[in-house]
Amino acid sequence: MKKFILGFIGMAVLLSSCVSQKKYADLESQQKETQDLLNSATVKLNTCLEEKATADARMQTLADQNDFLKANNQELINNMGNLTTLTAKGAENLEKSLESLQEKDLTIRKLQNAITRRDSVNLALVQSLKGVLGNLDDQDIEISVEKGVVFISISDKLLFSSGSYNVTARAKEILGKVAQVVNNKPDFEFMVEGHTDDVPYRKGVLLDNWDLSVKRATAVVRILQNDYRVDPKRMTASGRSQYIPVSPTDKSKNRRTRIVVLPKIDQFYSMIEEGMKDPAIND
Repeated sequence: MKKFILGFIGMAVLLSSCVSQKKYADLESQQKETQDLLNSATVKLNTCLEEKATADARMQTLADQNDFLKANNQELINNMGNLTTLTAKGAENLEKSLESLQEKDLTIRKLQNAITRRDSVNLALVQSLKGVLGNLDDQDIEISVEKGVVFISISDKLLFSSGSYNVTARAKEILGKVAQVVNNKPDFEFMVEGHTDDVPYRKGVLLDNWDLSVKRATAVVRILQNDYRVDPKRMTASGRSQYIPVSPTDKSKNRRTRIVVLPKIDQFYSMIEEGMKDPAIND
């Protein structure tokens, strides 16, 4: 009898232990499912937060663009002069027109910065030329910047005798001062252009104004190379004959030699690349 009681108790304990382990396994399974749901919800939450941040940024960009268009629209309205009012439909059409003209503002600012740098280089070059050339009659020599290029225009009465392509002693002095500046700017190339008036010319081996303009350009190039050691690889000699006059009435203004100074193309592209990297325009 005693053995039977002990056996019954042992069986009860064993059954109790099996039930507890089953509950534990069920709870553990539920806990895993809950954790999986939590992880999934966390991923979805993070995705929603990222999408919200992107939407907020896009909304801000659109708001900035809208402000930009409104400002430009208002400026145009103010400049309309005697048009004092615009209908709502007219204003809407104007705004749509402005939208088609809008460029990527950041890229434009970067390119403008590069152009500003190029213009600064040209300004420094002009100041250097004016400094070495001193006080000269503006009608005889003119230094200017047009479309990003520096021009030195010298009248023929300073450079040559009438109908000649032999450089005068006075002209050699001027060319020496020009050479002093360009020799200090090794990154620049330049072209010497000969220009004549429209009076027909024929003398010796020269057939016409084309020949005369070229001979005058090559005469200047030789002086710069042989007398002042300007690197010939940096120079180009060209004749423009009579076909690019600056005055329809004053032939003396059309008889001139023009030195066109310009940076190398790859140097200008380098300026643009540097401008793209400038933190001041990448705010």
